[in-house]
Amino acid sequence: MRVWTVPTSARKGGRRHRSVAGRRRKTGSKHHPICDGHGTPLKVITTAANVNDVTQTLALVDGIPAVAGRPGRPRRRPVALLGDKGYDSNPNRDELRRRRILPVISRKGSPNIKGIGKLRYVVEQTFALLHHFKRLAVRWERRTELHDAFISLACSLICYRRLKRTRP
Repeated sequence: MRVWTVPTSARKGGRRHRSVAGRRRKTGSKHHPICDGHGTPLKVITTAANVNDVTQTLALVDGIPAVAGRPGRPRRRPVALLGDKGYDSNPNRDELRRRRILPVISRKGSPNIKGIGKLRYVVEQTFALLHHFKRLAVRWERRTELHDAFISLACSLICYRRLKRTRP
């Protein structure tokens, strides 16, 4: 369904713009990161801009690498998964609970979970760190493999900088 609106600027001789409902075919790409509690990116998936976020939830969880740190077997499963309303889906919630992961995802059409903004800031900081690399903020590569390689390199540099900062 296409909806055309004529803003006041068009009535006065300006350009006509399409409304939000007419922008189904977005060009570009979107990054879906999953990070730890400190904002270190663990996995980033690149999709087209018009792909729903909810389709990438389980792919991100499956892509988490083994994280060492404590004695014993490295962790591959997070304790909880935080997400915004774009990742809200009952089948995904059920699958996360089956994997013993607590889903902390706001439901569509309801008010936000209190205090999730402080936790959401960590993910927004990860986006800022990734888009600090100008090659990722504006995608110049046509091939997804090259863009994914640059994302992996950026994630590696972010991890390296954090490890270098923590060690004396």
